[in-house]
Amino acid sequence: MRIVAAGASGMIGEPLVRWWRSAGHDVVRLVRRAPTAPGEVQWDPASGRLDPAQLGRVDAAVNLAGAGVGDRRWNDEYKRTVVESRTSSTATLARALAQLEEPPRVLLQGSASGFYGDRGEEVLDESSTSGEEFLAGVCVAWEAAAAPARAAGIRTVSLRTGLVMAASGGAFGPLLPLVKLGLGGPLGDGRAWWSWITLEDELRAIDHLLHADVSGPVNLVAPEPGRNGDLIAALAKAHHRPSLLPVPRFALTAAVGEFAEEILSSRRVLPKALLDSGFEFHHPDAASAVRWTRAEGSRS
Repeated sequence: MRIVAAGASGMIGEPLVRWWRSAGHDVVRLVRRAPTAPGEVQWDPASGRLDPAQLGRVDAAVNLAGAGVGDRRWNDEYKRTVVESRTSSTATLARALAQLEEPPRVLLQGSASGFYGDRGEEVLDESSTSGEEFLAGVCVAWEAAAAPARAAGIRTVSLRTGLVMAASGGAFGPLLPLVKLGLGGPLGDGRAWWSWITLEDELRAIDHLLHADVSGPVNLVAPEPGRNGDLIAALAKAHHRPSLLPVPRFALTAAVGEFAEEILSSRRVLPKALLDSGFEFHHPDAASAVRWTRAEGSRS
């Protein structure tokens, strides 16, 4: 299978490309610089430039491109970057795929569980409405930008990914050094629901959706979300450390600014569409997830 991949240098994209190539797929990486290796095609999503003729025959595409929401302190300029980096890359790729003489069978399009906003105790699945916060609006615009692919009859899947647990920490990366020092504790009151997935299950789920007869939004989260205090306690336990010191809201806000509200958001998201499609998790609960991340970390 020939797969076009955007955002192939990120925490998810890089191992995904390695996995697909090891499975025998021909993966074409979209790069913003001049190509320096076989299997690279240059594009400029900011200006909407991607020559469909450079793609050749395409069976599938995956787009995980976008500026990291936690990479910098938020201000108006960076919030525009977060939005535009996602919508421009998605629209550019979707238009190019739609212009191919034989469009691919599927576009796996990045999104996030942030689509649902801060919802407290509400149980959420793919039929739930979007939230009203900044990142919820980002996800709505991000998914809408894939409209040219849907209009061309390409099966389009919106990958609403939750917090990714990885050996390097992933979404929990900033917490791990504190946890290992015995300084990790609940954030805020510790009761916010966090919907998470291990990197291994994230990659397996994306590969599953490459072939499964599924379209529309799919929540890439484990079937057992947890409260942030419980998840941090599980991380601490795996590292044989206590998790007693809470991090109050004001301290988190002082450290990361407006992004603190996103960290403290409560989203109890379930992977209904993924489970209905027959996917089976390797790490369905927090205990198995933290064991896996610790074991992977010790091997790296």
